[in-house]
Amino acid sequence: MKKLPSFQLLLTMMATSLVPQLSHATVEADVADSVAPELATGSVMRKSVKGEQWMVAAANPHASKAGAAILEAGGNAIDAMVAVQTVLGLVEPQSSGIGGGAFLVYWDAKAKALTTFDGRETAPMDATPTLFLDENGEPLKFYDAVVGGRSVGTPGTLRLMHDTHARYGNLSWRAVLTPAIALAEQGFEVSPRLAGLIEGDADRLRRYPSTYQYFFDDTGNPLSIGDRLVNQAYADTLKLVAQDIDNFYEGEIADDIVATVQQAAGNPGVLSKKDMADYRIVERPPVCSPYHQYRICGMGPPTSGGITVGQIMGILSHFPLKELGKDNPESWRLFGDASRLAYADRGRYIADSDYVPVPVEGMLAPAYIESRANLIPEQGALENVTAGAPEFSHAKTLPPRADDESIELPSTSHFSIVDKNGNIVSITTTIENGFGSRIMTRGFLLNNELTDFSFRTHKDGYPIANRVEPGKRPRSSMAPTIVMRDGKPYMAVGSPGGSRIIGYVAKTLIAHLDWGLDIQSAIDLPHLVNRFGTYDLEAGTDAESFQPALENMGFEVNVRDLTSGLHGIVIDSGTLEGGADPRREGLVIAQ
Repeated sequence: MKKLPSFQLLLTMMATSLVPQLSHATVEADVADSVAPELATGSVMRKSVKGEQWMVAAANPHASKAGAAILEAGGNAIDAMVAVQTVLGLVEPQSSGIGGGAFLVYWDAKAKALTTFDGRETAPMDATPTLFLDENGEPLKFYDAVVGGRSVGTPGTLRLMHDTHARYGNLSWRAVLTPAIALAEQGFEVSPRLAGLIEGDADRLRRYPSTYQYFFDDTGNPLSIGDRLVNQAYADTLKLVAQDIDNFYEGEIADDIVATVQQAAGNPGVLSKKDMADYRIVERPPVCSPYHQYRICGMGPPTSGGITVGQIMGILSHFPLKELGKDNPESWRLFGDASRLAYADRGRYIADSDYVPVPVEGMLAPAYIESRANLIPEQGALENVTAGAPEFSHAKTLPPRADDESIELPSTSHFSIVDKNGNIVSITTTIENGFGSRIMTRGFLLNNELTDFSFRTHKDGYPIANRVEPGKRPRSSMAPTIVMRDGKPYMAVGSPGGSRIIGYVAKTLIAHLDWGLDIQSAIDLPHLVNRFGTYDLEAGTDAESFQPALENMGFEVNVRDLTSGLHGIVIDSGTLEGGADPRREGLVIAQ
């Protein structure tokens, strides 16, 4: 391929439907169905994709190809991250976008340093403790709170993209937005997953004119598989953002976001222009915990993902999972109870640490982890699971707290990128519930992230850590992860899936690190997730075969769909190996 200036090269690629002619590239075929039939038999759906130079693994082929185009044009992992995210916001708008928030775990190869960036949405400064309570002081029904402006927090994703790109990016800001602009203008075919989700949420999407006009055809029917969807409004938004990020956070786009939220008929919100203008991302130290010869590193509060994954893995390090193997019900008994213990601590202690003291070090301290592991009996399920009492460095005891009552339903997206210089992006991104608040402006959906707060502020006289407060960031379960070995990055992985994200990520880590499955097989492995006592088994998979044994151990079992979206990359001995979750429409591209 003739080398052109980077921006011109990108424009050339856009003209060929975002499919670069990548010499020496390995491209794995995308999966059209949201749940692959092969997975239902328990067989491995695909082979891992191999590469030597760079790799991108994302939940939609258009997004993966956009990231590949950027990397082929000389961009780095952060450049590709912006392209992937802005395309994902177009082609799977139900999951993430510039109207939402994200958490980034980043390995800076030049500095040989791991850091994290918090792009979580914030509560408006006019939010009150009664935001999600009815006139009788009782919590609203979930969707009564979600649909409309009440649930919208200050969007953080675009600020995260812009500020990390300004710090680390190689190509111009305009260039990395070009793939999404081009695809929005030329249009794309509605995928099976998007079509199915529109149909399933049709009643809520019809409520507001903006979503009705976008997601339904001229006859009022939900868009179908293969319909061509053009989004000129989104292209125009990104063009303004390409000129100046302040157009989004302080200018005309901010005006429209605020007006859309405050004027949402029947359920207005309180987001203001000042909330938009004041928004900042926060760089935070990674939360790392040991697991055999590895260190599992992720995000700290306001997400619970890094701590809770770390607790699960730490507890399980006290048991011989490697010898027990993936087909032994005993492995899953241990996994289930370790998860329950970790989730109990999560519900009691984790919230935005800028507002609430969180005993991060105490929750991951080896002695405390061992004490939690010792609670698991030699046989049978734990009868009672409660939060522990981790030490806190700033006080002898933590003030009493009630357990959280927030509802996190699955949506979200995750992607992983490694560039030729060894920089690594592991990012989980969301607008919270599918289609977020169901209100749109300028071609993108706005989040419903505020419903990740507990609707109640107190229970039995004790405060709930994850209660609504002005400017606070709601607790999340997003768990973008980078695994370190011998001081070097070994693996990048994460998933969507609401509060089950933690279980999906922990299962995949165990499957690869203990049971020796390659990254694709580890992702494919059927899910068994236990958060609060009920053991969820993935319907239509070999996970169902564990039901009798788990019930005999004393677990309540529920067979259900568990649609994760795991996308991971293993970096080992100078080679890259990637996997995409067949439960979605993911694609891995490598060179």
